[in-house]
Amino acid sequence: MTNAPRNPLTGTVYTETLRGVRCVRLSVLTDETTSPERQREADDAIAAELNINFSEGDGLREAVDLDVSASKVAPFDRPALGGWLSRPDEYDALVWWRFDRAIRSMSDMHDLAKWAKAHRKMLVFAEGIGGGKLVFDFRNPMDPVSELMMTFFAFAAQVESQSISDRVTGAMAALRNMALRWRGGGRPPYGYMPAPMPAEHGGIGWTLVPDPEAVAIIERIVRELLEGAPLSAVAAGLNAGGVPSPRDHWAVKMKREKGGKTGGAKGSRVVRDVFKWTPTVIGRMLRNPTLLGWKMHKGKPVRDAEGNPVMATEKPIMTREEFDRIGALLDSRSIDNRERADTNALLLRVIHCDACGGRMYLSKPTKNGASVNPFYKCNHHARGDNCEAPANIRACWVDEYVEAEFLRQVGPVQTKHVVTIPGYDPAPELRATVKEFAEHQEQKGRQKSKHAAAEWQKRADALDNRIAELETRKKTEPKRIVTPTGRTFADEWAEKDTAGRRAMLIEAGVRLNVRRGTRGGWRKLDTRRVDFTMSCELDPAAEGVTVAAADVTAEARGDQPPAPGSAARLTEPAPELV
Repeated sequence: MTNAPRNPLTGTVYTETLRGVRCVRLSVLTDETTSPERQREADDAIAAELNINFSEGDGLREAVDLDVSASKVAPFDRPALGGWLSRPDEYDALVWWRFDRAIRSMSDMHDLAKWAKAHRKMLVFAEGIGGGKLVFDFRNPMDPVSELMMTFFAFAAQVESQSISDRVTGAMAALRNMALRWRGGGRPPYGYMPAPMPAEHGGIGWTLVPDPEAVAIIERIVRELLEGAPLSAVAAGLNAGGVPSPRDHWAVKMKREKGGKTGGAKGSRVVRDVFKWTPTVIGRMLRNPTLLGWKMHKGKPVRDAEGNPVMATEKPIMTREEFDRIGALLDSRSIDNRERADTNALLLRVIHCDACGGRMYLSKPTKNGASVNPFYKCNHHARGDNCEAPANIRACWVDEYVEAEFLRQVGPVQTKHVVTIPGYDPAPELRATVKEFAEHQEQKGRQKSKHAAAEWQKRADALDNRIAELETRKKTEPKRIVTPTGRTFADEWAEKDTAGRRAMLIEAGVRLNVRRGTRGGWRKLDTRRVDFTMSCELDPAAEGVTVAAADVTAEARGDQPPAPGSAARLTEPAPELV
């Protein structure tokens, strides 16, 4: 015998044919126990019993909302169901498989019941709480029984929802602290995919293993960045090649549609067909400690009792050395990106104002819509600095001058392929752990219970242990393996575009200081205004070429050769235009 309220409409026979809408909702697309097909079968069965017709073909009345949570999205906000609720004149009844397919809160119940009463609709559930069907007929506005019964069942649904939420939260917290254990649902960190736990680790549940497709993309990104490509160029190349971004990659694997909702202006949402790679996406992905195999929760590592990061996989994508190396590269790029003005400028990050030492940037005046005589200028105002003698100079003059000087000094020199074997520096992780410890210390003394204080102390001890362990680790320096390529700097220069040539200049440590010019009708570069230096360490062959070039130049001019170690300069300025 059950104490559940009796449905007053049980046993009612419906003789008229009602126009119905078959409603299907699924929170997780991979959940086979509540699949759309199972829900449709249940809806069709109860519809046949109650003489409800869903029509068919192009006229089929059906609301299908997949990957939509009833706890988070109200019925009126769901993509498919919301559309039907806005057109109440097209049907008489809404049919669901179970109560939780429609609502999971008292407030949603109130809104749905109020709507059904106002529009005189019937709400049908094939399997109600307790097992039997539930029919709430609001077509008679004078009958309060349906609304009362729906209130009872909505309360039960909300309690069940909260209970499920509590159980899931507790289970997730427990799984977070289990080494190698993945929760088995949701999108894994980019670069990994779920796999059954190996037998040697218990064989229960799921773990993470490298995703070959995503790892190949990560390796491509790292390779291009180490070769000097900017983040924007890497992102553009990935988008041009149709490579799915981290958010779309998992959707493709699960055979779902790419894109979706994302944040737009404040208070609004934007729907995108695809999510593209951007410099921000790449930077965030490469800085994520999940690449080290660490479990993360709310942006912080999950740690064991000794303060060590809990591992989510036994096969991390990166070593600590590799992770720190790419992080250092991104740090250097982030500073440059903030000051970046024009990526088409050959001498960006090369040309500097001699008076203040600041970078000069390319300016492109226009006339009738066309660029006229681009020039580099000292941009001290944008930096908030003062410059006593800000310089500006014709771009074509110094571009040609630097190219000629660079190739004269190192053009015949053979280039070399350099492979760096990363070392290890515990300092980055030590700094991050100390910062985490300092944030944790700010909560000291705020605990009201002994249990909370004990948990606080437990984490403090774990962080302290990790800091002590990191302090004992020794730093190892990276090693370089240099291999001749059989090609010269001139060969490489001829094949590069502007960005590639700029990267060669920067790697060689080229710097051009420019002084303020004097008034007059100059038709070419006054070489007294510029100083060309190159700070990279050249091998003996390159030094020989540089010194020989300087000697020949000085001899032709009748001057004394430069002192050993001094920078050679071009005495014959490149042709200059007004």
